[in-house]
Amino acid sequence: MAGGRLQVAAVRRRGVAIAFVVVLGLLNAQARAQFVGPPRPPASAISPEEVAVVVNVDAPLSVELGERYRELRRIPERNLIRVHLPGSPRRLSEAAFDQLRREIDRQADPSVEVLVLAWTAPYAVECNSITGALALGFQRELCKNTCSPSRPNPYFAAAPAVRPADAGIRLAMLLPTQSEAAGLALMQRGAASDGSRPQASAYLLKTSDANRSSRARLFPRSTFVWRQKLAVKNLVADAIEGERDVMFYFTGLVSVPKLETLGFLPGAVADHLTSAGGDLLGTGQMSSLRWLEAGATASYGTVSEPCNYWEKFPNPAVLMPHYLAGETVVEAYWKSVKWPGQGVFIGEPLASPYR
Repeated sequence: MAGGRLQVAAVRRRGVAIAFVVVLGLLNAQARAQFVGPPRPPASAISPEEVAVVVNVDAPLSVELGERYRELRRIPERNLIRVHLPGSPRRLSEAAFDQLRREIDRQADPSVEVLVLAWTAPYAVECNSITGALALGFQRELCKNTCSPSRPNPYFAAAPAVRPADAGIRLAMLLPTQSEAAGLALMQRGAASDGSRPQASAYLLKTSDANRSSRARLFPRSTFVWRQKLAVKNLVADAIEGERDVMFYFTGLVSVPKLETLGFLPGAVADHLTSAGGDLLGTGQMSSLRWLEAGATASYGTVSEPCNYWEKFPNPAVLMPHYLAGETVVEAYWKSVKWPGQGVFIGEPLASPYR
């Protein structure tokens, strides 16, 4: 993270009821959000019939785990999309991506609102993330200056009743397949989360790394959400250790220590604001895959230098209420990022602990 310029303009959304805006605690982005609870009425979450699984026929593990996931989540067989990505490159060229997108569009049923990419790589399209490019289109201009704003997310902070199709978007999430054991464990955590409503905590850390704590000013205050049995803990610390009730963990560091001491609950969401968390197989900074390996069910990271705009990272004051209202993690996560062109969403997309 080179430092970047943190924008301080108030977050505004159109077409959302004032009561819903108040619940999200985002009327004034210059003030720390006051977390009240999930919006009502409860969300009508994505169903398996609206999900397509995309597998790389040139990678046997992608095919195997994609089919296992389809069966586990009872996704119709017609929604299995087969593509060719020989060599599983980490980054695609714009031309290769255009070919991939055309093939996905050709096979996808019109009812599909979520694409599950059953592979670890590719995860980028030049400077764009593959999930961002599939949802919003490839942004060539962004690669001239990756610290510039990316295309706005039309689904950002959308009301519970708004479907991805209503916003003119098809969501995408990468289901990593770096190993059979890790892939199966991730799927099982997601399925085990459904309707679990555990006693849990959300850990929101403002760290000693000032540049990577740019979204800390948007963190909800410490409170307890009784209906969802969730303790929200707004902390000034570089790490937590030994906690066994983690449903949310948001922080900002190059590398997050002590993950091996934590207990992530099924459906847990966790990410760290840094430049290259989305470079999943890179070694320069901590990969977002480390969160999944530690037991989280979904995470997020950028694939190219974003600078520390909070708009390019998940906003917990948006993500948490939507997730607690019963939305799937792919819906809540996508709603929380205003400029997601460089960010790759990873995990088990249908996890829904509060559905």
